[in-house]
Amino acid sequence: MIDHVSVVVSDFGRGRAFYDAALAPLGLRRLMELGEVGCGYGAGHPGFWIGVPPAGTPAQATPVGVHIAFAAADRAAVDTFYQAAIAAGGTCNGGPGLRPHYHPAYYAAFVLDPDGNRLEAVCHRPATN
Repeated sequence: MIDHVSVVVSDFGRGRAFYDAALAPLGLRRLMELGEVGCGYGAGHPGFWIGVPPAGTPAQATPVGVHIAFAAADRAAVDTFYQAAIAAGGTCNGGPGLRPHYHPAYYAAFVLDPDGNRLEAVCHRPATN
């Protein structure tokens, strides 16, 4: 339904380094560069973009930030996303684990990026042995 999503970052280099690390465990990589003003991530096409605000406009996260949930292939990918995001400068907003109030197999991790956007990696599949 959604073709792509974009978020503004206050420091492009820091944002790019954060998303390079955090999205890699989900099989997403930087696919397109727009110089030092933006870049797109994805698996086949760039569906998630980061960029600097238009000239003269300050980057501002809203008080509650943007929430973006990325699909993870399995629970191990959720765990690795969380570890990579924290190591790259993210802040814990809910460590990896089940969220049965959504449904019994909902396994997710939540982090804040360096600009306060709320990111989630989620796997909807039951655990495999």
